[in-house]
Amino acid sequence: MVAAHPDDETLGAGGVVRHLHRQGTEVVLVVATDGEAAFPDSPADERAELAGIRRRELRAALDRMGLDGVDPVWLGLPDSGLAEHEDALVSVLRELMADSDLCLFPWPDDPHPDHRAAGRAAAAAAPVGAHRWSYPIWLWHWRAPEDRSIPWDRALLHPLSSDDRAARGAAIAEFTSQLKPGPRGEDPILDEDMLSHLDRDGEVLFREPRGNTAPQGRFVELYERRADPWDGNGWYERRRRAVLLSALPRERYGHAVEPACGPGHLTRALAGRCDRVDAFDAVPAAVRAARRATSDLPGVRVRDGRLPAGLPAGPVDLVVLSEILYYLDDQDLTATLDGAVTVLRPGGHLLAAHWLPWAPEAPRSGWDAHRRLVSRPELRCLVAHEDEEFVTHVLERR
Repeated sequence: MVAAHPDDETLGAGGVVRHLHRQGTEVVLVVATDGEAAFPDSPADERAELAGIRRRELRAALDRMGLDGVDPVWLGLPDSGLAEHEDALVSVLRELMADSDLCLFPWPDDPHPDHRAAGRAAAAAAPVGAHRWSYPIWLWHWRAPEDRSIPWDRALLHPLSSDDRAARGAAIAEFTSQLKPGPRGEDPILDEDMLSHLDRDGEVLFREPRGNTAPQGRFVELYERRADPWDGNGWYERRRRAVLLSALPRERYGHAVEPACGPGHLTRALAGRCDRVDAFDAVPAAVRAARRATSDLPGVRVRDGRLPAGLPAGPVDLVVLSEILYYLDDQDLTATLDGAVTVLRPGGHLLAAHWLPWAPEAPRSGWDAHRRLVSRPELRCLVAHEDEEFVTHVLERR
């Protein structure tokens, strides 16, 4: 978890972190500044004194939330000047976050400039395999709910129990330097109006998806760890293949193309319904595994290739897009859908199926990819299936 100032973590996502810690998650809290410039007119000696006070306040607040085992990593960067040290912050965070599964940081569009800088830096530093969530703070005070810049479509509400609210309230009360007037009578940073915005029975987080197509190196790494990263013989994959095959309206297809074929489980199943299957993948280990899995099937060709460039010239009778579209950024997704429509002969079918939970490497959810797919005017929807795990569509080329 990254905080720009001591208290951000408590105000923005104290309940979330308390819940994760209680469930056994190892929590590392990184505090970018000491918050010494809370009152801008303070001279250097007052700022140094406030820095020490705020460190002690945070320690007491963590104890109040039951996070006594969390020892903050203090970076000591300049308060109210974090943007000028953003590159250095990225470098430090990249090392600290290297093994993280989940990264929490200030919302990169929060009205406070230090929060924005910390959010941008943490988003840039987070490892590709980590889930990324941000927490807003000043949004509630300085933005209206109908503001279109607020990404409500990526929002998650984490409910707080009465115990969580009490612990969070007790933790906030420890930040006395922010709750009382400043040394020259300045208004408190956390005044009654601000606190009223924060006094709610839940905390809002925003998912911060990656903006670019998932890097090939991530999948190479997954295959280095396991020969079959997706557990193709597990129940989820076996059930999904059965649903996909039953969704195909025709008993037989001539020429099918399957991008991102992985180790070839679905490729082999498609071969039983198609005269020819042209399968490809960008990961050499996956290509080798798929070739081994289909070596006894003369109608199957497995090759190296990646979307969108790997699509053949066509025309083909069936295009299968399985567990791949959510890994593509807007440009690659548009080009892939354009290419898939182009290679399909009129009356040909496009089968798409994607996992609904959001993969950490993915710029989008499976549902977002399918919404874009089914809105294509060149395609007519024949089959739609959704359950608690995945969504499937079969569309016909007009």
